This record gives sequence, C-alpha cells and structure tokens, in this order.
Amino acid sequence: MKSGSRLERILTSGEFAVTGELGPPKNGNAEHVREKARLLKGNVDAVNITDCQTAIVRMSSISAGLLTLAEGVEPVIQMTCRDRNRIGMQSDILGAAALGLKNLLCLTGDHQKFGNHPGSKGVFDMDSIQLLGMVKTMRDEKKFQCGELIKSHEPKLFLGAAANPFAGPSEQFRAARLAKKVANGADFVQTQIIYNVERFAKFMEAVRDLGLHKKVHILAGVTPPKSVGMARYMKSSVPGMDVTDEVIKRMQGAKDKEDEGINICVDIIRQVREIEGVAGVHIMAIEWESAVPEIVSRAGLATRPVFADGPVALAATVSAIEVRSTGDAGEESDAVLAAAKAEAEQIIAAARAEAAQFRASASSVSGTGAVDQARIEIDEAGEDAMNEKERQMAL
Repeated sequence: MKSGSRLERILTSGEFAVTGELGPPKNGNAEHVREKARLLKGNVDAVNITDCQTAIVRMSSISAGLLTLAEGVEPVIQMTCRDRNRIGMQSDILGAAALGLKNLLCLTGDHQKFGNHPGSKGVFDMDSIQLLGMVKTMRDEKKFQCGELIKSHEPKLFLGAAANPFAGPSEQFRAARLAKKVANGADFVQTQIIYNVERFAKFMEAVRDLGLHKKVHILAGVTPPKSVGMARYMKSSVPGMDVTDEVIKRMQGAKDKEDEGINICVDIIRQVREIEGVAGVHIMAIEWESAVPEIVSRAGLATRPVFADGPVALAATVSAIEVRSTGDAGEESDAVLAAAKAEAEQIIAAARAEAAQFRASASSVSGTGAVDQARIEIDEAGEDAMNEKERQMAL
C-alpha cells in the first residue's frame, strides 16, 4: 500500500469507489465544513477538498481537510500550482502528511484572472504533471525535488490527477495526455463531468488501447443538473463540456427540476458502471451536497465497503526471530524447538530475498537516483490549451 488510505484500499480491492466534493467557505467558519462533511459521511468513500476553486479565496484545503477528517470522512486534498512555488508545495505536502491526510489530487489550477483577485500574480512554477512527478519522487525515492534526501517520514500519499475526455482534439489525444500523468505517478484519476456517455465510452476505448485502465484507477465525474439554466450554460459556455440535447429536453419537461437532475445523474452512473476500466464515480455536487445521499441510494451504491479503523502499516523487514522453549524438558521439546528455529530461519531468508529483489528492482527503475527528466517532460502547448478551457469552468 502506498498510503493505506481508505480510498486506496477500496480501489485496490476491486470495489466500486464513490467520491464526493466539498468546497470550503469564503470565511473561517469551521462549522460550515463540518455540516457539509456530515451530509457526505457514509455516502462516499472519500471527499475532494477544493483548493480555492475558480481562483476565489477560500479556507485552505488542508485546514478544511483536517476538519473533514475529524468528522470521520476521508479527505482528498486538492493542490494547485497557482499559488505556491515548489518550496511551498513541498512544505504543504509534508504538513498534510504529518496531519494524517493520505490522498492528494494534483492540479495546475484555475487562472487568477477568473477569480476575485484578477490582479494577483500566478506562480505556476510547475504544472500538474510535474507536481505529480515531484510528489511521487518524495514518496517513493525519499527525495525532494532538488535531489536532497528526505531522511525519514517521507509523505505517504495516494496520488490523483484530473482528466477531461471532452476537451479535444480527439479521444486519442486526451488518452495520451492521461498517459503522461500516469507515467508521472497518478494512482487514480477523476474525470470532467460526463453527460455524453457515448463520447466518454470512446475515450475509455482509447484508454484501454494504451493499457492505462490496468495502471490507474479511473473515476467517472458526474453531477446532477439543478436547473435548465445550469444545463444550458454548461452546454453553451463551458469549454470542454458536452451536454447532450437529451439532457436539456429532460430538464425542460420535468415538473420537479431538481429531482429530474438527480435522476439524470443516476442514469449516467448506471451507464458508466458498465464501461470496462471505470473503477468508480466522482460526484460533484458543489453547494448541493444534500443531493449526494439520494444519488448514491438511487444508484444502488448506498452500502459502502467497511474496513477496520486505523492505517494499514507496511510490514517491516524481519532481521531476527527469537524462539524460546516453553520450559518442557526432554528430547521431544528440544526437537520441537529445533524445528521451530529452522522454520523461523526459512522465513527470515525468504523475507531478506524479497527485500533484496525489491531494492534491485527499485534501483533499476531510478538509476542513479536523479530525477528522471524524461518522466516529467510535458507538452506545454497541450497543457496550456487544456487549462484555458478548465479555467473558464465555474459551475
């Protein structure tokens, strides 16, 4: 296990995961976060804590994440590259790990010109792909981005990334971009909101052609449209979104718009569950968290997997096993003791051999230990094109 988080355990066990989203307030009201967390508790396996989404000042994701964790809901901390350089990001990563936060979603971030401080300076010292590579190096190689060793307590984090199947120019291009994030350390991926399931299925076909569905856990993004106006706005004004005419018609013809929005979301969940490679759903109901329990219930996902409390610790390599006699005298007890010692030595030898094999494998991957620059190489034009579309999205 890379982090021992609940989300990691669910995904690696093959269970269908459900994650939600929680937007921190534009103030320091801790109770506001707690109330939202209580709405989601028991209905999702983990909840994303956004990082000043749409570049609007809000309570920090780490602070809100800690409040959420205290309510018994596992957080996925979002981290963007807009407001921190690599020094600040690595510092916050260590701090989040020290506080017991185990999941991190790496994003480039909405441009500041779309927020409430358009004159502020964006940092963008690196992008989401490079951020993934940096955190993976901190976790797996115990090194800061500069190459300096982390002597102990490296951040054990389950790493996530975002993907937009509809941003263009093609499903194959989007799958290739996703491959870069997987190569740089993404353990799970949450997609843009899906309304056109047919196009999403084509994207997943391209993902399977690259074998990515076997390397990363993909969670399909869904959201309930709350009104006809919201659906129309997403269709006409949000780049990278594909809202079908059928969704618009269903919302127009519904007497209870909110209930029909929930039904649409549930129908999409049922459809994406049938697509090979989809490991879960990410329900984005920002400022409508109360809809999540009903969505989960109607979709047949209300019974969430239960794990024993507490982190799953990695077993340490055994260096010695001491076998003591029970105190019984005679040749029979001596024979039992000798057999036990022999078995213990076999266990030690096997453990040492496995550890040596692991170290050799890790060494062959990391080489001299230097940061693999090819791994973090990016297509800057593609990243900028994608982010300009993502930055304009404000639901």
